[in-house]
Order: sequence, then C-alpha cells, then structure tokens
Amino acid sequence: MLRFLPREGKFFDLFVDMAKNIEDASKELVELLKQYDHIPDRVQDLKDKEHLGDQMTHNLITRLNKTFITPIDREDIHELASKLDDVMDMIDAVASRMVLYKIDKPTEDAIRLAELIHSASTTIVKALRVLETHDHVIDHCIEINRLENEGDRISRIAIARLFDDGQDPFYVIKWKEIYEVLEKAIDKCEDVANVIEGVVVKNA
Repeated sequence: MLRFLPREGKFFDLFVDMAKNIEDASKELVELLKQYDHIPDRVQDLKDKEHLGDQMTHNLITRLNKTFITPIDREDIHELASKLDDVMDMIDAVASRMVLYKIDKPTEDAIRLAELIHSASTTIVKALRVLETHDHVIDHCIEINRLENEGDRISRIAIARLFDDGQDPFYVIKWKEIYEVLEKAIDKCEDVANVIEGVVVKNA
C-alpha cells in the first residue's frame, strides 16, 4: 500500500534552492552597500528575490500538503521553510530602509554586518546540501552560531558609536533601526541553523 502513496518530493533540493536565493540576495545586499548607486533599481532587484522566496515557500508547503511520506518530520519541514523565509524578509527590510530613510552613504559597520549575513547565508547553503547525509552539518551550524555572535558584537559597537559621536538625533534613530534589522537578519540565520541541528539530532 505504501508504495502507491505520494513520497518525499525532493524536499532537500527545494531547501537548497531557497537557501541559494537567500545567498544571492545577501550578496546583492553587500554590493548595494559597497557600491551604493542605482539604489531604487538595486532595491527592486532584492524585492524581486524576496517575492521569488515567497513563491518557493508556497510551492514547498503545497508539495508538503500533497505528500504522505516525508524524509523528515512534517513540522520540521514547515519550520525550516518558515525560518528561511524570515531571513529573506530581513534582507529585503534592510534594503527597503535604505530608500525609506534616504540614506546618503552606508557605514562601514553596516557593510560588515551585511558581509556576515552573506557568510551565514553561504554556510546555510552548505549545511542544507549535506542535510540528507548528515555530513558535517553540525560544523556548519557551529559556524553560523559564531557569525551570529560576531554580528551581535559589531551591532553593539555600532549602536554605541552612534551615541558617542554626537550625531543628529534623526541620523541616530535611522541607523539604530538599520543596525537592529541587520542584526536580526543574522539572528534569523541562526534560527535556521538551530532547526537544521534539531533535524540532525532527531534523525541521527
């Protein structure tokens, strides 16, 4: 009977595709902050990737609802898809705020935080590529945790610097929020790593 039921539906491949879209978006975010030209077009490109991520999430959940036998627990598939979507949402939120707040020039701290998001996203791709085989997955999760700790450190220093430099209050308010969203994006990467680690432990 079981062999006639819908089976796993390549969920591991779908997760990798979602993560690669995030990796591409995080790379574009770094390039946006480093070059900082053609801002509306670059932000729209990131918005398009965010929409693509939403579609990927929708397609994965639709496939999940049609699949009787899954390679890992259904709730883990749903949670991993949700956490990946959260990372993309935060990357899009950072880019959108650069336009919304009419930022003239990104700070070095913002660029460094964006680079950490990209590093974490790249590591997520590596982890998901080997999730099915469990080959060094935990090592990748540990690296993402390290990047998140570094992001916390840089964000704290950056926000403290805002208040130490006697900046215009509106400048402080804008950049404090941008730093917090950048940090939150890295936090969301760690959330993905935590779900991946939980999957490995459950299926060891």
